[in-house]
Amino acid sequence: MTETLTGTERAVAARIAGVSKTFGAQQVLDDISIDVAEGEFVTLLGASGCGKSTLLNLVAGLETPTAGTIDVPGGRPALMFQEHALFPWLTAGKNIELALKLRGMPKAERPAEAERLLELVRLKGAYRKRVHELSGGMRQRVALARALAQDSNLLLMDEPFAALDAITRDVLHEELTRIWAETNVAVLFVTHNVREAVRLAERVVLLSSRPGRIAREWEVGIPHPRRIEDADVAGLSVEITEQLRGEIRRHGQH
Repeated sequence: MTETLTGTERAVAARIAGVSKTFGAQQVLDDISIDVAEGEFVTLLGASGCGKSTLLNLVAGLETPTAGTIDVPGGRPALMFQEHALFPWLTAGKNIELALKLRGMPKAERPAEAERLLELVRLKGAYRKRVHELSGGMRQRVALARALAQDSNLLLMDEPFAALDAITRDVLHEELTRIWAETNVAVLFVTHNVREAVRLAERVVLLSSRPGRIAREWEVGIPHPRRIEDADVAGLSVEITEQLRGEIRRHGQH
């Protein structure tokens, strides 16, 4: 069980225990242990190349740990990539329906559920729009709806807003926070943006580099709604940034 900020207990959505990963002669991750509670929002933060995405792929089941174990009691997690990875020959609704089909939902029920998910991500009326008709932010909303269509209690997000402009990213931060609160899905979110990590998460986990190890964790007790420019967000971001810079200097990265 994992203790929350309020002192109550929630079941574990993902347990990463003593996980290491080696590719050939290169060790990427070393002895990583993290519990993500049901409904918890955790961000993984670190410099480029520290193994954040590798860890996410391990939790998703796309890679196998060299050592240690990963347990996702609720079944296979949903995964959202940095690129939307939508099928351009399908409409927004049909992209979501494909995920519903893979989930085993009867064909007759899929259109209504796809419409519901599009409305959840504030894209009501976009069911018949093709990918090329959607802005970057809209495409990421469809990708989020498709991930939610998998009906998993754990959502893995690999820098999903990194390619977006600042204003669109700010709007999607608000939307993700709202959806997380409404669905109570647990989120493990990879980023290298410190303020993004603090704005979104209940807990920030900083990874060192070469190989990736847990350097430090912070509980984020700042109430929602939060904004990037809030004084409390900025203050904690400065503290985390100093720690991150120290890890970069320690491992000789530039």
